[in-house]
Amino acid sequence: MKLTFVDWAVVAAYFLFNLAIGFYYKARAGKNISEFFLSGRNVPWWLAGTSMVATTFAADTPLVVTGLVARDGIAGNWLWWNFVASGMLTVFFFARLWRRSGVMTDVEFAEIRYSGKPAAFLRGFRALYLGIPINCIILGWVNLAMVKILTLTLGVTKTQALLIVLGMIALTSFISALSGLWGVLVTDLFQFVLKMTMVTILAVAAVRAVGGISQMKQALSEIQRAGSALSFVPDLNSAWMPMITFLVYISVNWWAVWYPGSEPGGGGFVAQRMFCAKDERHSLLATLWFNIAHYGLRPWPWILAGLATIILYPNLQDKESGYVLVMVDHLPPALRGLMLAGFAAAFMSTIGTNLNWGASYLVNDFYRRFVRKDGTEKHYVAMSQVATVFLTVVSAIVTYYMDSIAAAWKLLIVTGAGTGTVLILRWYWWRINAWSEVSAMAAAFVVSVTLQTVFGLSSDDPIGFAHIMLITVGITTVVWLAATYLTAPEPMDTLVAFYRRVRPSGQLWKPVALEAPDVPPPSRDLRYSFLDWICGCIMIYGMLFGAGKVILKEYGIGFLFLAVGLAGGAVIYWDLSRRGWSSVMD
Repeated sequence: MKLTFVDWAVVAAYFLFNLAIGFYYKARAGKNISEFFLSGRNVPWWLAGTSMVATTFAADTPLVVTGLVARDGIAGNWLWWNFVASGMLTVFFFARLWRRSGVMTDVEFAEIRYSGKPAAFLRGFRALYLGIPINCIILGWVNLAMVKILTLTLGVTKTQALLIVLGMIALTSFISALSGLWGVLVTDLFQFVLKMTMVTILAVAAVRAVGGISQMKQALSEIQRAGSALSFVPDLNSAWMPMITFLVYISVNWWAVWYPGSEPGGGGFVAQRMFCAKDERHSLLATLWFNIAHYGLRPWPWILAGLATIILYPNLQDKESGYVLVMVDHLPPALRGLMLAGFAAAFMSTIGTNLNWGASYLVNDFYRRFVRKDGTEKHYVAMSQVATVFLTVVSAIVTYYMDSIAAAWKLLIVTGAGTGTVLILRWYWWRINAWSEVSAMAAAFVVSVTLQTVFGLSSDDPIGFAHIMLITVGITTVVWLAATYLTAPEPMDTLVAFYRRVRPSGQLWKPVALEAPDVPPPSRDLRYSFLDWICGCIMIYGMLFGAGKVILKEYGIGFLFLAVGLAGGAVIYWDLSRRGWSSVMD
């Protein structure tokens, strides 16, 4: 793809603007690590929520969705659509609890919920495990997507593209290390607007390239196998999504699996955004806005481009690269520089968040907790900057040896299978202890790896994936339940302190609640949370399917879906109004 001087000028202006934001927030971020990692816990809901959306909109996301659609049609998106229920669970059952906890990271939570050496071990282990290998796998697949984009747009080799990506990472790392979370949040806002604008323009160009929506539907119906490409629900007799696999997606994945950005109960960078919110109300509204935008508003530009690639590039081997080919072949030349800047925005928003998030684990939960406890705030800020650079280097090495983005997604899903139940129940059942979490993590990893390496099951095979999930979840559940009952509960003093601090629902905390009569029970709060959760799922799927049907000119069913989604949203608004939380003003 040939870029003009104007294109390069646009790209340069984009990078300069991001640098300016970094320098603007330098002084504030350098005060202490609370400012560096949590923006002083003073972020409004709309900024925190938009940052969550921007982070999950990485350079890899349009490519992965295009690959899923090109291989399996619209229904291929159930790989991630199934996490709607998990996202809504976080909004209505956990956002307020996370904000009340007052911790800096979700890993630090271990030592307010549990006690003694097991709690310390869990915190240190999760800090290193999530901060380095897991975080660098995520960074690796994001880097890989940008490498693919650069090789196709600039005509360079993978090694040359990786060197360019390293330069972009270095700039992002510099901005993140310079400005902390404030810089990440503000650049996320700017980057989200830019990249949503550009992917929408590219979707319009892709649809025009195949003759419009009607022509696209006609062409898809004539392509062998692609007749079902427009179906929102998979053919349950298909090879790629048999019934057992689809049932695992919609009935097991969302509650049983730890997955970055969709953890049952929240976690990772999502939890970080909840911690940095002004108060409980802002925490809940930020997470609600994130899920609405992530699932209900954002997917269709990617899906339309993916459908177009089925027609435009029917014999393409690397389906994920079809998205970039649409840009190269069909985007007007005047917009190519902006599109490249849009890809850079998608890339940098995720890289910036994951560098800041991973560094928070390494510094707050490992270095400060176990290595040097008496350092000054400036020392810890400096170490946070060192950790940011360290993660940058490791992620580049991971990228070099990684080939498939979707395969990395599935690897994390099966590795975290079975741990979700513990992550949910630790808030609502007093009997969960540190060994419950430790045993769940160990069992999930060992079982999933054994099934793939010893028994030959593959997460790339739909039936193999379903079997790995079901077996891993089953064995992991038995293991952590046995560990829970075979070990002593946490000391009552620890449990009472946690109960007073977080104020979870009292139904499964009765022995502890009796020791803290001064904490008022939440009465019917849990009941209304269940109602909001169900209505939240209805709202998201109604918006998602309704918008899709309207775009595909199936107006009757489309507006019906939208009406159902609107009804679900109305119930949520009523309940938030009843609690006095519906206002979006400070």
